Amino acid sequence: MPTLKAIQQRLTQLAEQQNPIVQSVISQLTQQQFHARLEANFVASLCRQFNKTAVELALACLPIAACYAKTPVSHFYVGAIVIGQSGDFYFGANQEFEGESMAQTIHAEQSAISHAWLAGETALSDVIVNYTPCGHCRQFMNELNTANTLKIHLPHSQENALHTYLPDAFGPKDLHIEKVLFDKQSLAFVIEMDSSIDKVSRKAIEAAQQSYAPYSGSFSGVALLLANQQIVCGRYAENAAFNPSLPPLQLALNYQRMLGLADEKVLRAVMAEKSNTISHRSSTEAMVNTLLNLPLEYIAL
Repeated sequence: MPTLKAIQQRLTQLAEQQNPIVQSVISQLTQQQFHARLEANFVASLCRQFNKTAVELALACLPIAACYAKTPVSHFYVGAIVIGQSGDFYFGANQEFEGESMAQTIHAEQSAISHAWLAGETALSDVIVNYTPCGHCRQFMNELNTANTLKIHLPHSQENALHTYLPDAFGPKDLHIEKVLFDKQSLAFVIEMDSSIDKVSRKAIEAAQQSYAPYSGSFSGVALLLANQQIVCGRYAENAAFNPSLPPLQLALNYQRMLGLADEKVLRAVMAEKSNTISHRSSTEAMVNTLLNLPLEYIAL
């Protein structure tokens, strides 16, 4: 995994271009240890200072988001920012995993959306990205609870409804799913956890309980224990078209990076899964071994 130092170097080079908006945002990110999120009050203050709308500000921040990309395969940097109902900005960037299949890649839009989801955001109003979303990402965004109102903004074209990019869309409503991604959901299942279950395993189980798998009924979560003793979790996010679904390990690794914790060594990787028609165990074991040089601790629920 490219280190935080590499991200810092990219941001430093970007700041040297003397763009005052970019410099202000990079200064803020530095103060918050490179956690790639801007809170609504800071966003509002910059909008006033530079006489910009939130979308205009986000467009100016796209080169910053792209600095968080991990691209050992393509060497092509894509940055994305989503604006939450709270007004917060959540950054994302494409994440590629050397030694793994292309199917494991996280696209920039998915990176930013999952960042917001794991952070507890309840809805998204806008997606800002520096390249036109591919079909994979258009389908992924169609799973959101705001799909009908979501706006897509590109450097060359703003205020585009998602469904102008995805006409005659197929989505969760076609499969009679009423509560979709970002909606408040009931726990996927209930399980008794006694005091013998350690904290990392408990977090993995809780992530599985909060995962979104209305099509397969297979719920999974991953918890990563970092060297600084922080625990970073990811949970499965399913999609009506199946292939754009995001497994929990990828979400956890992406979230670790967006939290500014790319340099923290992962000491343990725990996966909890209540499998039904599918399982992420084998693919997750392979990725944990290849990327983290660790065994996967697996909990069958």
